[in-house]
Amino acid sequence: MSKRSKALQRLLSKPNDLTWDELESVMTGLGYELKTSGGSSRKFARSGMAFFIHEPHPQKILKPYQVRGVLEFLRRQGDIE
Repeated sequence: MSKRSKALQRLLSKPNDLTWDELESVMTGLGYELKTSGGSSRKFARSGMAFFIHEPHPQKILKPYQVRGVLEFLRRQGDIE
Protein backbone atom coordinates (compact mmCIF):
# COMPACT_ATOMS: atom_id res chain seq x y z
CA MET A 1 0.00 0.00 0.00
CA SER A 2 1.41 3.40 -0.97
CA LYS A 3 1.97 6.31 1.38
CA ARG A 4 -0.97 8.17 -0.21
CA SER A 5 -3.26 5.17 0.14
CA LYS A 6 -2.36 4.80 3.80
CA ALA A 7 -2.92 8.52 4.39
CA LEU A 8 -6.32 8.34 2.66
CA GLN A 9 -7.35 5.35 4.78
CA ARG A 10 -6.32 7.25 7.93
CA LEU A 11 -8.29 10.31 6.80
CA LEU A 12 -11.39 8.18 6.22
CA SER A 13 -11.10 6.78 9.75
CA LYS A 14 -11.31 10.35 11.16
CA PRO A 15 -8.21 10.15 13.38
CA ASN A 16 -7.45 12.73 16.05
CA ASP A 17 -3.80 12.86 15.01
CA LEU A 18 -3.83 13.34 11.22
CA THR A 19 -0.79 15.36 10.21
CA TRP A 20 -0.57 18.18 7.72
CA ASP A 21 1.85 16.11 5.63
CA GLU A 22 -0.70 13.29 5.40
CA LEU A 23 -3.42 15.71 4.31
CA GLU A 24 -1.13 17.27 1.72
CA SER A 25 -0.26 13.80 0.37
CA VAL A 26 -3.94 12.87 0.02
CA MET A 27 -4.97 16.14 -1.61
CA THR A 28 -2.10 16.27 -4.10
CA GLY A 29 -2.68 12.60 -4.88
CA LEU A 30 -6.26 13.48 -5.81
CA GLY A 31 -5.02 16.18 -8.18
CA TYR A 32 -5.34 19.26 -5.98
CA GLU A 33 -2.64 21.91 -6.08
CA LEU A 34 -1.52 23.49 -2.81
CA LYS A 35 -1.45 27.27 -2.91
CA THR A 36 -0.33 29.51 -0.09
CA SER A 37 -1.47 32.98 0.78
CA GLY A 38 -0.76 35.12 3.80
CA GLY A 39 0.11 33.56 7.12
CA SER A 40 -1.03 29.98 7.68
CA SER A 41 -3.94 30.12 5.22
CA ARG A 42 -3.74 27.44 2.53
CA LYS A 43 -5.84 26.51 -0.48
CA PHE A 44 -6.11 23.18 -2.28
CA ALA A 45 -7.42 23.93 -5.78
CA ARG A 46 -8.43 21.88 -8.81
CA SER A 47 -10.63 22.70 -11.80
CA GLY A 48 -12.07 25.87 -10.34
CA MET A 49 -12.92 24.25 -7.01
CA ALA A 50 -11.02 25.11 -3.85
CA PHE A 51 -10.83 24.03 -0.24
CA PHE A 52 -9.49 26.62 2.21
CA ILE A 53 -7.81 25.56 5.45
CA HIS A 54 -5.36 26.94 7.98
CA GLU A 55 -2.18 24.93 8.27
CA PRO A 56 -1.84 23.97 11.94
CA HIS A 57 1.26 25.08 13.75
CA PRO A 58 3.54 24.47 15.51
CA GLN A 59 2.50 20.82 16.00
CA LYS A 60 1.14 20.16 12.46
CA ILE A 61 -1.79 18.05 13.75
CA LEU A 62 -5.21 18.80 12.23
CA LYS A 63 -8.13 19.56 14.51
CA PRO A 64 -11.14 17.20 14.35
CA TYR A 65 -13.30 19.91 12.71
CA GLN A 66 -10.68 20.29 9.97
CA VAL A 67 -10.70 16.55 9.27
CA ARG A 68 -14.51 16.60 9.07
CA GLY A 69 -14.37 19.59 6.73
CA VAL A 70 -11.91 17.91 4.39
CA LEU A 71 -14.02 14.74 4.27
CA GLU A 72 -17.20 16.72 3.56
CA PHE A 73 -15.47 18.65 0.76
CA LEU A 74 -14.04 15.51 -0.85
CA ARG A 75 -17.44 13.78 -0.70
CA ARG A 76 -19.14 16.75 -2.37
CA GLN A 77 -16.49 16.69 -5.12
CA GLY A 78 -17.01 12.95 -5.66
CA ASP A 79 -13.40 12.11 -4.73
CA ILE A 80 -14.45 9.71 -1.97
CA GLU A 81 -17.64 7.88 -1.06
